Amino acid sequence: MGAVEAKLAELGLTLPDVVPPLAAYQPAVQSGPYVYTAGQLPMVEGKLPLTGKVGAEVTPEEAKELARTCALNALAAVKSVAGDLDRIARVVKVVGFVASASDFTGQPAVLNGASELLGEVLGDKGVHARSAVGVAVLPLDAPVEVEIQVELA
Repeated sequence: MGAVEAKLAELGLTLPDVVPPLAAYQPAVQSGPYVYTAGQLPMVEGKLPLTGKVGAEVTPEEAKELARTCALNALAAVKSVAGDLDRIARVVKVVGFVASASDFTGQPAVLNGASELLGEVLGDKGVHARSAVGVAVLPLDAPVEVEIQVELA
């Protein structure tokens, strides 16, 4: 077990299996020293724990926890192509989408769930640029979707 996975275990987390693609794409691809993940839904054991819009059926606190799950799924996708999470030199960019009720404007706070997880697990290597985007609907009526770009050492 590498240092990153040991840190996950210390936090009481286990790296999940890679979420299978819902359509014609790969969960992650490597180009040069970079790994780009596809958008990761907050799937747990093959299903979404919650569905709906944040600010309506899903609370911001629930959505923040779902964003953590998305980030964990993204790390699993990175490992699937990098082989070892200890190869991560840094997280470069996080893009998060929040299925939002029409009056919900707390997308950045929701995406803090993903950002904070990456910081807890990777330390300074987890500091990144980020976009938080409110959208009308996401695949499978998921409340949150997160993709990451990492640079490998």
